[in-house]
Amino acid sequence: MTTLDLPAATAPAPAPPKAAPPAERRIRIGGVTREDVLTVLGAAAGSLALDWILYERVMPFSGAFGFLLCWYLLFLVGYALLGRLQWGPLLVRERLVAVLAWSAGLAVVALIADQIGYVSMRGYEAAQHLNFFTESMETTSALSPITSGGALHAILGSLEQLGLATLFAVPLGISAAVFMSEVGGRLARPVRTLVEAMTALPSIVAGLFILGVVIITLGFEKSGFAASLALTVMMMPIVTRAAEVVIRLVPGTLREASFALGASQWRTVWNVVLPTARPGLVTAVVLGMARGVGETSPVLLTAGFTTQLNANPFSDRQVSLPLYIWNYVKQPYPDMVARAFAAALALMLMVLILFVTARVLGGRRPGQLTRRRRRRIERGARAAERSAHGRRTAAAAGPAVPGAHRTSGTTAAGAS
Repeated sequence: MTTLDLPAATAPAPAPPKAAPPAERRIRIGGVTREDVLTVLGAAAGSLALDWILYERVMPFSGAFGFLLCWYLLFLVGYALLGRLQWGPLLVRERLVAVLAWSAGLAVVALIADQIGYVSMRGYEAAQHLNFFTESMETTSALSPITSGGALHAILGSLEQLGLATLFAVPLGISAAVFMSEVGGRLARPVRTLVEAMTALPSIVAGLFILGVVIITLGFEKSGFAASLALTVMMMPIVTRAAEVVIRLVPGTLREASFALGASQWRTVWNVVLPTARPGLVTAVVLGMARGVGETSPVLLTAGFTTQLNANPFSDRQVSLPLYIWNYVKQPYPDMVARAFAAALALMLMVLILFVTARVLGGRRPGQLTRRRRRRIERGARAAERSAHGRRTAAAAGPAVPGAHRTSGTTAAGAS
């Protein structure tokens, strides 16, 4: 029998290599792309060139403000045209609005930076000397060197007058806001109308009111206390309006939950509404303080002017920073003008401190717990857990010695 040669087993054909998946393309939902930047730069450069040709060569116009205004209008038109070559009409409108918002914000920042820089440059000559913050103008004349005299009496007067005005205006303003938003009734509308009218009240009217009622009629002398009353009239409507808006933003479900637990309206307002609205109330208070710290005419009518340091706001005349600036900036002596600009710089720093304080204190959202409250809650939870663990341990150890409590009680009775 012949053995047939069997064909050798054929090896399986190798599997074709799998095609590599296409690289994932990252889609940007927001942000700024290169096309956006180049479009803005191209529109700005083209509009600047066109504005220069039209404004300086063709039309008989002059002035920096008109040049910048025409440049901005031409920039918007150029940006819309360049965007229409790349995007659809809806996207063009969206990005045009975004450019308007960004340019408006940059313009505001530029104006503020320009003001701060100008005041700092003019007042640095006086503010760089320590005597400006440690001396008054009692022994300083118009021709005295810049190293003599300062604004200590004005800084102290502003702080005392603003502190007293805040002490008077904040409780009254928040109470009026609570009345209008939580109590209501037929008197709420007249009170709201009066507050809205007082918001637009000229500051000199407030000074004349305190001058006529407190100083002339009641016989009080011109002092920092009278000036603080005038500032109270200016601050109270600002605090009331802002506090009412914040209180109305508190969810009504929180009030309903408090009422469902049996709390009265007063307890609900005190323990639920006001703590929830606390960050907004802090902002309202600081807005009122920023309004009062820069007033000049009420202080001039009610506190007068003095070059001496007076730390008692209830007796004799007392000057403030705005009045100090107003009195010295109009004098023809360069050192006096430098002192006025240095006082303006100190006033700006004071307002900046107020707003930073409001930002820090009011940064958390309504209802968000502070770190101290979170730590208190955590400590209470740990104490409750240890107490529960101790009770479970005692309950587990109790059945192991039956009658122990009864035996010990019987022994104690026998010993008695």
